[in-house]
Amino acid sequence: MNGRAQTYIRTPDPISTAGITAALRGRAEIEVVPAQMITAETVGVVAADTLDHGTLDVLRAVRRLGCRRFVLVAAVESDSALIPAVELGVRALASRTEATGHRLAQLVVSTASGGAAMPPEVLGLLVKQVTRLQQTVLAPRGIDVNGLSVRESEILRLVADGMDTREVATRLSYSERTVKNVLHDITSRFQLRNRTHAVAYAVREGLI
Repeated sequence: MNGRAQTYIRTPDPISTAGITAALRGRAEIEVVPAQMITAETVGVVAADTLDHGTLDVLRAVRRLGCRRFVLVAAVESDSALIPAVELGVRALASRTEATGHRLAQLVVSTASGGAAMPPEVLGLLVKQVTRLQQTVLAPRGIDVNGLSVRESEILRLVADGMDTREVATRLSYSERTVKNVLHDITSRFQLRNRTHAVAYAVREGLI
């Protein structure tokens, strides 16, 4: 990537595209590339009036070109599209008023390096939506927001405490087969090698 952050720009109109391109192209740390030069390292800069389902469609279209991480320039008027946007790769968000060339360059470089930058009010909306998802969808099914069920979390915690399969089964009044199946499900879902790797992963990610 020659030490510069590659970026591909997608906006709803040619004037906006020209404006953002002009703001970024002259910066030494940024390389603006056309669609045919997109790689998995390219940061997509997508501009829209508001973050809505139409904007999500644009993000999906640019993902199909190869971009995996995005800086989004748009207003956020509701939280309905926030989680889907993050799932699609949005790592930074700026309003049109704050999207100066300097600020966009900062966000592109940060995103290219694996960083993320969301305004406090957007983070607040995101937290509210995650909380609502946990309360109305996950909790009734016995699943936590981290993707583990209550039973899975209990078993992992006991394994982390040094218990073997029989001891875990006795403590929780499960069969040994059930404990083995649960651990197998966890290692398969998170693509882990074994129970030790599963415990290390869960501790590192704050799942237990």
